[in-house]
Amino acid sequence: MSDFTTLPDLALRSYRAAVVAASDESFEERENLIQPWEPRFSAETFGPKGQEYDGWETRRRRSPGHDWAVIRLGMPGVIRGVVVDTAWFKGNYPPYASVDACRVDGYPSAAELDSAEWVEIVPRSALSGDNRHEFPVSDEQIFTHVRLNILPDGGVARLRVHGEVTPDPALLTGLTIDLAALENGARTVSCSNWFYSAPDNILAPGLARNQAEGWETARRRDDGNDWTVVRLAAQGIPDLIEFDTTNLVFNSPGEVRILGIDHAGDQDLPPADAPEWFELLPRRDVQPDTPHRIRVDPDVRRPITHVRVDIYPDGGIAHLRILGSLTTSGDAALTARWNAQ
Repeated sequence: MSDFTTLPDLALRSYRAAVVAASDESFEERENLIQPWEPRFSAETFGPKGQEYDGWETRRRRSPGHDWAVIRLGMPGVIRGVVVDTAWFKGNYPPYASVDACRVDGYPSAAELDSAEWVEIVPRSALSGDNRHEFPVSDEQIFTHVRLNILPDGGVARLRVHGEVTPDPALLTGLTIDLAALENGARTVSCSNWFYSAPDNILAPGLARNQAEGWETARRRDDGNDWTVVRLAAQGIPDLIEFDTTNLVFNSPGEVRILGIDHAGDQDLPPADAPEWFELLPRRDVQPDTPHRIRVDPDVRRPITHVRVDIYPDGGIAHLRILGSLTTSGDAALTARWNAQ
């Protein structure tokens, strides 16, 4: 898929991002920039500072300069595109914006970020009110922070920073990790249906608070079944599977099967009935609203790079976890990506 907005939002609050500093937030708080829901608006909701907006809004600037907000990405990675959303800001939006990015290891303070090597990834660009502005990014560097500059002042509802997650291998090497975690670089690469919600949700950090924070398909009216394929963070050996149907009370699958494959390179995956796939978890019943934790049978415990989750016949999943350890090859691949700067 070429649309960068289908990639994970590295700056999402629910993915552990944070707004660490802002030049001003007199009208509306900086934290609103990265909230996961779509911007909301209720007319004539006036507080002590005026009409209330679901976004970040600064005071009218009467001095030289411009306003800015610095965001620590929840997951470091290569940024493929940025969305500056001025939803509901019609007479108080900034006329221009730009975006910078930097890479700083560890947990720098806002003051320490002042001296970072910032790179402009979105040049000064015109904005309009109550509109989504999509800006592709071509820089191949790994970034950990972004800075939204609004020129000179005004309100922005949301900042979305879409990209490819690139985890620090020092935090994964030699440990039991979730090989299917979005924050470790896993992604869903295909699925049969995502009518209600996207399959990447099952790889997200934390717990699903409701059905919308999982993956849910439309109701099937044929003899088939729904499925999704997950590319793991890197080649690893699985030890335990967690298949979670929490919040799916009347729309969980009746059964599940999970296949595994060790597939190197960028070639297309073979079909599910090809001999390269093997049963990591044989077809079995599942219960609604339940986290199922199942140890991998030692007889099938081997290196894999992808899993295919078949649900029968349809329904929803809150989360999928594949706990295991990286192989030497998997660790080397992650290290090469992290150091390719």
